[in-house]
Amino acid sequence: MDISVIVVNRNTRDILRKCLASVLAETAGISFEVIVVDNGSTDGSAEMVRHEFPQVTLIGNQDNRGFAAANNQGMRVARGRYVLLLNSDTVVLDGAIQKTVAFADEHPEAAVVGCRVLNPDRSLQPTCFLFPSLPNMLLSTTYLYKLFPRNRFFGRERMTWWDRDDVREVEVVTGCFMLVQREAIENVGLMDERFFMYAEETDWCYRFKRAGWMNLFCPGASIVHLGGGSTRARADDMNIQLRRSILQFMKKHRSALSYGAARLLTSLFYATRTPYWWVRSLCGTKESRRAAWARAQLYKRGILSMLLAPIPFHGAR
Repeated sequence: MDISVIVVNRNTRDILRKCLASVLAETAGISFEVIVVDNGSTDGSAEMVRHEFPQVTLIGNQDNRGFAAANNQGMRVARGRYVLLLNSDTVVLDGAIQKTVAFADEHPEAAVVGCRVLNPDRSLQPTCFLFPSLPNMLLSTTYLYKLFPRNRFFGRERMTWWDRDDVREVEVVTGCFMLVQREAIENVGLMDERFFMYAEETDWCYRFKRAGWMNLFCPGASIVHLGGGSTRARADDMNIQLRRSILQFMKKHRSALSYGAARLLTSLFYATRTPYWWVRSLCGTKESRRAAWARAQLYKRGILSMLLAPIPFHGAR
């Protein structure tokens, strides 16, 4: 078996259908299997997979076990010499899977291989980024990378200056399309399930890098990523969850001083933006005022979460 494609799903039935159809239609010339791990969906996703894609292996969980834990379930039964972690809100284009397998075969030093990721309008979606650190978090907080995207200093954390058009060693391969060599997994272990959502691929890539492996970007393969398929309805909660997960990474891999400073910096990120949205909630249309008030409340919750809520090293359910 060349590759095991693992798709974690939660309540994304319709886009999951398109994802699976694209995998089956666009993958040829290699032996592969598809494994769907359903995290307690209530929208009929599991039934759809069972009836419309009988060739797919389905693992059904009663509740949401998180992204890392669900992928680990898939990897434990996977038979491929590579595994591909693929988001349910993606569409595979033009043989992307066999292209990345061929690329990985040519680069046995790579633990992880990523590919070009496009928005639905086929514009480039910047993927791959640097490991969290205090300098990178500070640059990200300032939003200067948005004003100066081609600047290598201001855009360093998200690599905004790079057009994703050449083979390059990167620090983090984005988890929406993450091809991983089985030998590397056997070397460093599965994903850390203490990360419930977000930063689990960052932690994994860091562990691969520390063990001497490379993480590479392959520009010759492309997918479409819709983004936020399973989290769109809880976007505000996920905004806070993302930053807490980054702090989990800092707590695990950086010094206590760096972790404490990162926590303060993240709270300042929310604190400096809250007054602006409070003012915005006082003017404009009723709809815009309501949206601004909701954003102000989100940032207020963010301040309290970063300053007061404990960040034990496990994923909050």
